[in-house]
Amino acid sequence: MNYATSATSVAKQGATIQIKQATVAFGITAATATTLPNPAELFLGSLSACMLKNVERFSLLMGFTYTSAAITIEATRLEKPPRMDEIQYVLTIHSNEEHLNLSLLKKNIEKHGTIYNTVKEVCSITGVIEIVSE
Repeated sequence: MNYATSATSVAKQGATIQIKQATVAFGITAATATTLPNPAELFLGSLSACMLKNVERFSLLMGFTYTSAAITIEATRLEKPPRMDEIQYVLTIHSNEEHLNLSLLKKNIEKHGTIYNTVKEVCSITGVIEIVSE
C-alpha cells in the first residue's frame, strides 16, 4: 500500500496539505501559532487518527459496540536535536459493553497501527484506555 499527499505554502502567510479531497491548513508563522496546527500537532493528530481508526476496526473484529471514542495525546519535545521524546495518551471509549477486553484492544491498537508502529520506533509511547458507560 502506498500513500501520497501534497502541500503548499505562501511566504509569510500559511500552508495547506492536500490529502485526497480534503485540505488541511497549518501554521508556518508566528501570527498563526495560536489559530492553526503546527507540524508537531499534525504529527500527533496523525497518531490520534491512527488509533481512532483502529478502535473502529477492532470493534468489528472483536465484536463490541461503542457510540464514540476520544483520544487526548500529550508529548514532550526535546530541544537538541528537536524531536518528540515521550508521548502519553488517554483513549476514552463510550460503550455499554460490560465485558470489553481492554487489554486485548490496547494490544491490537498498538500492534496493528501503522502510525503507532512508526512512532514507537523513535520515541516512547505510553497510554491507557478507559471505558465510559452510557
